[in-house]
Amino acid sequence: MPSLTVENYVKTIFQISSDQDGKPASTGQIAAALGVLPGTVTSMLKTLDAARLATHKPYEGVSLTRAGRMLALRMIRRHRLIELFLLRTLDMTWDEVHDEAEHMEHAVSDLLIDRIDAFLGHPEVDPHGDPIPRGETMTMQTIAAEARSLAAVAEGSRFRLARVLDQSSEFLRYLTESGLALGTVGEVERNPDGAGLMRIRLGRQSLSLALDAAGKIVVTEA
Repeated sequence: MPSLTVENYVKTIFQISSDQDGKPASTGQIAAALGVLPGTVTSMLKTLDAARLATHKPYEGVSLTRAGRMLALRMIRRHRLIELFLLRTLDMTWDEVHDEAEHMEHAVSDLLIDRIDAFLGHPEVDPHGDPIPRGETMTMQTIAAEARSLAAVAEGSRFRLARVLDQSSEFLRYLTESGLALGTVGEVERNPDGAGLMRIRLGRQSLSLALDAAGKIVVTEA
């Protein structure tokens, strides 16, 4: 059975590569994401290579093998289903579930994850709008082709919040305090509104939002 460290590495490599259209992850990127020294990553990559989970080419980066990709998707599926389960059944908030899922994803069995999946009705996305993998695939079928960042939405256009890219507890709490949650419908009043801000309306509430923050929010047309 893969160790907790191996599982974290393959998941991190997969996520970095996915964020850059499939390009290999660099040692520096992996080190930064996991909070370890580059030398530690280099040593671990030898273990992943010996286990045939990843291949490392000097000056090119690290890519997962099919076995590595399958393990990464398995861990991501566990993590996102656990997040949704905690939110729906224990009333935890979307800024609380990530850290708990990080601990639990390594301990639960595939049988339990399948039961959780069925109990939740085979959901397609987690509490942050990220897709839940099925087998060897992870698609964004639930997010329409016209999805874009909130920062790019024109004045007078209505939007529905579909996904949050920055899932740090601080950012999620900021969105909650601003009245923004998954599925929230609003309208852009002004973009930009000056000083790096845009103005949106949520029902009767008008809100100024930093363009940097809006760029971390994915929306679809409402």
